[in-house]
Amino acid sequence: MSTPTSLVVGDPAELGFDPARLAAIDAFIADRYVDAGRYPGYTLLISRHGQIAHLSTNGYDQDAIFRFFSMSKPVTSVALLSLMEKGLVKLGDPVSAYIPAFADLRVWQDGTATNYTTTFPEREMTVKDLLTHTSGLTYGFMGRHPVDAMYRAEGIERMPGNSLADMCAKLAEVPLLFSPGTQWSYSVATDVCGHLVELISGQPLDEFFRTNIFEPLGMVDTGFWVDDARADRLVPNFANPLLSPFGVPEGVSGAMAQIDGNGPDSPYRSPPTFLSGGGGLVSTVADYHRFTQMLVGGGRLDDARILGRKTLDFATQNHLPTGGDLASMGQAVFSETSYEGIGFGLGWSVMLDPARANVPSSPGEYGWGGAASTVFWVDPAEALTVIGLTQLMPSSAYPIRTELKALVYGALT
Repeated sequence: MSTPTSLVVGDPAELGFDPARLAAIDAFIADRYVDAGRYPGYTLLISRHGQIAHLSTNGYDQDAIFRFFSMSKPVTSVALLSLMEKGLVKLGDPVSAYIPAFADLRVWQDGTATNYTTTFPEREMTVKDLLTHTSGLTYGFMGRHPVDAMYRAEGIERMPGNSLADMCAKLAEVPLLFSPGTQWSYSVATDVCGHLVELISGQPLDEFFRTNIFEPLGMVDTGFWVDDARADRLVPNFANPLLSPFGVPEGVSGAMAQIDGNGPDSPYRSPPTFLSGGGGLVSTVADYHRFTQMLVGGGRLDDARILGRKTLDFATQNHLPTGGDLASMGQAVFSETSYEGIGFGLGWSVMLDPARANVPSSPGEYGWGGAASTVFWVDPAEALTVIGLTQLMPSSAYPIRTELKALVYGALT
């Protein structure tokens, strides 16, 4: 069994933080969320200039394993970008060059989930559309459009016993929500990116991740499942029954209901056939810290070069077709970020205007979050990375992400 990565905390004052204000963050999270019964626990890691300035755990061990859900997406995006660097794929390539069935996609026009009309897209879906979530794909849990209902009927988002190839075959039979490049919608697009990684590399997604990202970075506890030796470190996942769109057990109530544990019946306790690059990874605060340090280090950590510096600079620019923020893309659906003042790069949100976003930050800061209220961001201007971990669905239940921004930036001296 691999040994979990150790975490060494430096002197916060030397790293530009007020220690009392950092301690106040822990008190705030304890009072507002953990002790109040809103979150089962919380782990927070703040680093600056490559050193950990603050690490706190409340209700969790330091080596706890979490379901990262959509914090898997940046990993998949990095994997696809690494293949672009090798000249094996281009952002402007039509997706149909790799998945031929996507050449015949149609766009929703009118009707119901069972009786509808379609039209031709204005252009084909490209690889860049997938990375920027402007592909026309969606998520069934959105529950706001007949196309979402088709996803639910086909079981597209969770396909036990099926593969990414099976999912893509199903997607080819369902109309797009809009013509590629015309709007923004959070979606299964990153799962399609994961399948592209498989097709282009010739490796299953878990193997590609392991050999090209996890092992080079020393991410010893990150993968798509948890073996018996580490099972006791997988913390339970909870949901707020009144707020979660993902489904909860019948008859439960209160602010938290356990929806998954670490027993053999958990979907994370055996190797899955559906390797969800959009939401399937489990990881630890130590492992994901290695990933974020690679990002803030310009694609490199120690002797491991995962991406080129200019590739990462390019990927963290705003790539929305309008050149504006998410609000300018006219598709106000759920995502792991707010819309005003926020753009989107090649796999993560990008801060354009902190004043419009109504949150302290730096232009160029980028990051993402997961459905169980996990979050991370990287601020290159401050050489800062932040990781916040808990296990409560949905992530929109409480405004912890906005609060964390105010608290963390308020602690900088």
